[in-house]
Amino acid sequence: MAGRLEGKVAFITGAARGQGRAHAVAMAKEGADIIAVDICRQIESNPYPLATPDDLAETERAVKETGRRVVARMADVRERHELRDAVEAGVADLGKIDIVVANAGILPMAMGKPDPMQFVDASDVDLVGVMNTVAVAIPHLPDGASIIVTGSTAGMMRGTTDNPTMGPGGAGYGWSKRIVIEYVDEMCLHLAPRMIRVNAIHPTNCNTHLLQNDGMYSIFRPDMTAEGKQPAREDAEPLFTIFQAMPIPYVEPEDIANLGVFLASDESRYITGQHIRVDAGSLLKWPNGPGG
Repeated sequence: MAGRLEGKVAFITGAARGQGRAHAVAMAKEGADIIAVDICRQIESNPYPLATPDDLAETERAVKETGRRVVARMADVRERHELRDAVEAGVADLGKIDIVVANAGILPMAMGKPDPMQFVDASDVDLVGVMNTVAVAIPHLPDGASIIVTGSTAGMMRGTTDNPTMGPGGAGYGWSKRIVIEYVDEMCLHLAPRMIRVNAIHPTNCNTHLLQNDGMYSIFRPDMTAEGKQPAREDAEPLFTIFQAMPIPYVEPEDIANLGVFLASDESRYITGQHIRVDAGSLLKWPNGPGG
């Protein structure tokens, strides 16, 4: 059924690529106009490349190709004033916000050089960034709006990202994703009187830059790293499959976006405070974490 988001406007962070771009394109195809935000520069503690202005321009192009309008802005989710400026620019052009997708996230792995700033940056983006995104959007939301937060199935499992090999950044990622669960539970109650719903999507391994990078390949192939070799994607992907109950290495960003469209649409009007895993059975396979 097409047009499920006709006449709505979606504000999406981390929109330049990966899950954020997938949300933007999927929602545009269903009729939504898009306010697309991304930092488009590096965060020093994060070892893999973050999105670029060209990536954000590609998201803008892809949304326009669907026939929908888009306002694309570079902003850092750690800086509430930058997000507020982006939102105000979007509302000035598109008129309102009906959907919020607090999606921006990083996983600054230690790569043999642990630094407390990795924890700070991970929690600032993955937790504070979510809260900032919601905070600047709430004044613009009509009754019946939808807020969608990107969580993490790995963040629900002890011993995945929060292990010594991943360092302070992995610990910050896992801690942030766990606290996000409580945040969603609280916010859904405070916004329920206005019929605004708040839900979280918790992906397993997802085929994005956060998974597909040299640091993550080394985590999954410590045997090769111990021999002084840098594992490649083809070396790590067979090990990715171990994480899920279904025999797949990862889900695609579009798998997450499909759920995002449903949670943004009026079809989910009474669904709030939910934590929905798109994880191919990983949490049930590893209820106590891979090491437990």
